[in-house]
Amino acid sequence: MKKRDFIKTASLALGATVLPLSTWSCENPESILRTAHIGVSNMGLEDLKAISSHANVVVTALCDVDSNALKAANEMFPKAQIFKDYRAMFDQISDQIDAVIVSTPDHTHAPASLLAMEKNKAVYCQKPLTHFVSESREMRKVANEKNLVTQMGIQVHSFYDYKLATSLIQGGIIGKVSKVIAWSNKNWGYDGPAPEGTDPVPENLDWNLWLGTSKERPYKDEYYHPGNWRKLMDYGCATLGDMGVHIFDTPYNALELDVPNTITNECRPFNGYGYPERNIVRYTFDGTAHTTDSFEWLWYDGVDGPNITDELVLPEGEKLPGQGAMFIGEDGKRLLLPHFMELPKLIEEESYKTYDIASYDPENTLGEPIRDYASESPKHYHEFVDTCLGKSTCSAPFEYASRLTETILLGVIAGRFPNKTLNYNKETSEFIEEEANEFLKGDQRVF
Repeated sequence: MKKRDFIKTASLALGATVLPLSTWSCENPESILRTAHIGVSNMGLEDLKAISSHANVVVTALCDVDSNALKAANEMFPKAQIFKDYRAMFDQISDQIDAVIVSTPDHTHAPASLLAMEKNKAVYCQKPLTHFVSESREMRKVANEKNLVTQMGIQVHSFYDYKLATSLIQGGIIGKVSKVIAWSNKNWGYDGPAPEGTDPVPENLDWNLWLGTSKERPYKDEYYHPGNWRKLMDYGCATLGDMGVHIFDTPYNALELDVPNTITNECRPFNGYGYPERNIVRYTFDGTAHTTDSFEWLWYDGVDGPNITDELVLPEGEKLPGQGAMFIGEDGKRLLLPHFMELPKLIEEESYKTYDIASYDPENTLGEPIRDYASESPKHYHEFVDTCLGKSTCSAPFEYASRLTETILLGVIAGRFPNKTLNYNKETSEFIEEEANEFLKGDQRVF
């Protein structure tokens, strides 16, 4: 089943007993999690269906700036209270909410999530975690200080294929990794000019609330809501911030990387409005136990795909998948991880080689491979719910997600300085190149 076709009916557990957070545990199987959902169209609707498919979830509140999306979600969950402003929702029913799911455009992730955490709510936030590096660090800080359950929405993090790749790499199947090449042939960039003039705001859309803390801008049809905002600097994080988070995640996690030391983005000149449609980003990182001392990461996006070097030539004349990552070992062995729903492929001496999964997972903690998206997709969401209920541990909490997001966002910032190497101090969260530091954070409009 394809991702966008995934539909699962909610299970509301109407007979369950509402228990305070302090009593949630494995010994209380009848406890429920009351959820509020900020953003319920497109990916937000997917998130709503997946979270609500857990038997112990009761959808308590729905919030969206688009009345059409809100109406459609409310028809699925007629007992949920509805809001168009998440601030009003927290003001009015905060005591009726246990966990908040944030599925808005990127620029609203941090404002909504931070307010939820101020109210001591568990938070599941879609990727990338934030729009600015400063926000990622603040999200991690607040989550840790308050000891909150948190999870970033990188669903494939919990898929079998990706967990297997992590076990293989950490088990040394290709030795120490000297380089990762990752790519996506998607184009969430825009090389055209900013639009001129203004169009009437649709009756179903509250444009002021959609803009949120970002600067005020005239509405234009087909440029912002509902789908094209990812291409634009004020709202999204381009292909790197969309598919890059998914594709970076497994190598980043498996290699136990921190944020990078240097970042260079080969792309067209900065135009102040849209992201480049083609990016080639080079990162360097400190070495880890799983990498060589000198370690490089190379990212390609755009419809042209990666430059095909010897490191990316596949056996038997096979073509590269449209999205994926290649781990390159110091002795020439390689591991290809397609994105997604395909097992990792070991390449040695220009041929595919079989490997014994049990050697890298002797206790069978990974379970059996599942090739069905409908079965795999809810795992990451249910892990969050079960952690709230004291039955599990989140695998992508903000402690981890903030560092991954920071790495992604540094590559996005480098796109403003084409072909220039930026040097980053991870301790101070500043560039040596002072002109780049203003893009680590943004002005927050009062709305």
